[in-house]
Amino acid sequence: MHMLHQRLRQALTFGLGLVLSFSLWAAVSPTANAALPPGNAVNDPRALLRLSLPLENQDIRKIQLYLEGTSPQLRGKRWAEISKDLSKASSALAVRKAGILDDVPAARQETAVALLDEISAGISELRILAEQQEPQPFKDARAPVLRAVGNLEELMVQGYPFEVPAKYSNLPQLKGRATVVIDTTKGPMTAILDGYNAPVTAGNFVDLVKRGFYDGLPFTRTDSSFVIQTGDPDGPEDGFVKNGETRTIPLEVMVEGDAEPIYEFTTEELGIYPAKPTLPFSSYGTMAMATAPDEPNGASSQFFFLLFEADLTPAGANLLDGRYAVFGYLVEGQDVLGELTKDDKIKSAKVIEGLENLV
Repeated sequence: MHMLHQRLRQALTFGLGLVLSFSLWAAVSPTANAALPPGNAVNDPRALLRLSLPLENQDIRKIQLYLEGTSPQLRGKRWAEISKDLSKASSALAVRKAGILDDVPAARQETAVALLDEISAGISELRILAEQQEPQPFKDARAPVLRAVGNLEELMVQGYPFEVPAKYSNLPQLKGRATVVIDTTKGPMTAILDGYNAPVTAGNFVDLVKRGFYDGLPFTRTDSSFVIQTGDPDGPEDGFVKNGETRTIPLEVMVEGDAEPIYEFTTEELGIYPAKPTLPFSSYGTMAMATAPDEPNGASSQFFFLLFEADLTPAGANLLDGRYAVFGYLVEGQDVLGELTKDDKIKSAKVIEGLENLV
């Protein structure tokens, strides 16, 4: 086993111990609640991707949040509150439609109008389903409405929101998003990679996928069993070698409210822990780069999937956020991820959408 993998295991095991200690402390400390994350943290990968888009238009965001907010209400079967939020979403859409379209480039207007019509019709259907108070049909009908909202929001993103520092200009960059299908010996998984918040990290990964680097590589399950790691070429180096040297990338973390990512330093090192990253470790199948705890800028090809469990890796109170660079989320195939062991491998990894965003 390579040193990089060993160090990651040590770091994650250490972090898990601190998280458990934190949980015990929280149970007895009268002041702990101020540091605990709020309830109903977002753990849906597509919702996290929608929320992390660089948007200025608050009208469509408000509609999105009304729809996203029905999730915790649905768990509590608070149908009256769900109906109220759907009514607010419908009214906001009717009143703010022109303002939403104003932020869509002219070339995308026709698509945007079609998506708005789809969203409007979907909300009307959801209001009927809310009256019937059947959770599963409601969930099934809400999913395409939220996808339409996400698609509309992506149409509103114009250009790229910041420039990657010049010192990293020699590295691949993903200026937008890309979808990758990772076919394993247990079945396929689909991931969406976010270059809006992690252009260097996601660009490095997409570049390696494009080269076929991951094809045939095995998975490794750490002793702690809450991450699954892969990407070790099992050669003389721990990562991807180009021109005789291992290509490494800097730690890259975008913090909520910032205009560009933090590079090379963990949020803890900068004294802003626990600042909230725009791409948090709060979803089953979160993808992040593996690196040694004392070498945050040594990531190369090895990455891991988080097997998120709220008790072990609580959103907003774990030692992964701000220490490791998240670059995407698994959106399909979570059941496959749960079955993978060190005896499995990646058969192939392919970029099926967004390759044009790789610079």
